This record gives sequence, structure tokens and C-alpha cells, in this order.
Amino acid sequence: MKISIITLFPEMFTGPFDASIIKRARTQEKIQIEYIQLRDFASDHYKSVDDHPYGGGTGMILRVDVVDRAIAYAASTMSTNAQKIISLDPQGTPYTQTIAKSLSAIEHIIVLCAHYEGVDERIRDLVDMEISIGDYVLTGGEIPAMAIIDSIVRLIPGVLSKSNATTHESFEEGLLEYPQYTRPDIYKNTPVPAILLSGNHKDIATWRKQEAIIRTKKRRPDLH
Repeated sequence: MKISIITLFPEMFTGPFDASIIKRARTQEKIQIEYIQLRDFASDHYKSVDDHPYGGGTGMILRVDVVDRAIAYAASTMSTNAQKIISLDPQGTPYTQTIAKSLSAIEHIIVLCAHYEGVDERIRDLVDMEISIGDYVLTGGEIPAMAIIDSIVRLIPGVLSKSNATTHESFEEGLLEYPQYTRPDIYKNTPVPAILLSGNHKDIATWRKQEAIIRTKKRRPDLH
């Protein structure tokens, strides 16, 4: 998989993407990450990528012509029909594990990290998908991009060391994950549930499913 990130601040990604699972995936050549500086596609001496909104208003608006050139360049760097252009936007579709799974099968993902007060409405016609990571506003799309890229990369076959590492997690089958425990067996008078120490894998599986349902109903009834 290739991931092209169109951003004004590529340096924001160097720390998070040079560690842990993302670093391993890059080292193993499971993924290739390319940073595309949006200012490289500005047409003036000042490398301007934004302008004042027509009709007045506060803040600056990301220009459609600059973004269009950046996307066209990103798309030209890989020859494939399996390509998705994603814009990170608070108005977008709420991000879910289901979307992460679908994107993990795409050969080339282009991520647009917007900034400023907003984007020219015509930019929405240039992308395949607008994604929101929650009902709040951030200063730009870089942090949401990190979140979705992390969630996608870990689902690529071979990235995680255990093949079943992603099959019993929160949001699989529309449920939160069941409670997990490890040593010590008793800590501050709170014991590990006896069923988990029984060695009966069938009963343990049943208990885990029941606990996942109970937890989901209590904490996220919208999921179940």
C-alpha cells in the first residue's frame, strides 16, 4: 500500500510514523508513505494556498486550484485503479472500524489535510470520501490523518505479528471488547474472574461474548 499525505506540515508526522507499528510496516515494505507539501503547488511567489472568502467572513479558505494540482500529482505517482482520495473534514462521514477495514484493501490512499477556516466547496468534488474523527474541530487534518492511517495500517495482512490480533477487538461484530486480565490473580482485594482461570475454553468464550454484550449495552448502546 502507498499512502500519499498532502499537508502543509509534513514534519508533524515524523515522530508518530517513525515508531511502533507504522515504523515496522515501513521497514517491512508493507506500506510506503509519501509526504506532499501543498505549498509546492502554489502559483505565486509567496506560495499562497489560501485566500479570503467571497462574501466576507472570518478566516482564510483553502484554494481549490492549489489542492487540485496537488491531488493530480499524488495520483500520478502510482499506476492503479484501486485508489481513494480522502479529505479530513469535521463535516465528513464519522470514521468507523468498518471504514478502516475497507480502506486497508486499497493500493493507494491519498489523504488531504486541510487547514485554516475551511475549504473551497469545490474541493469536495475532487475527493472520493470525506472523513470526520469526531464532533469537534482541530487546527488541521494532520492529527486525524495520523489516527486513520494507524487504524488502516494495522489491518494490512502481515503488519501485526499475530494473524488473529485484530479479530477480537472493540467494534468487531458491533461490540466493545470483553474485559481482559493478567497477573496478579488478586490485586487490592479484586480477583480475576474465576472462569478465566478454569481452563475451559468453551465457557471462557461464552463468558467473553456475554461480557462484551453487557459492556456495549452499558457504555455504547448506539453500537448494539
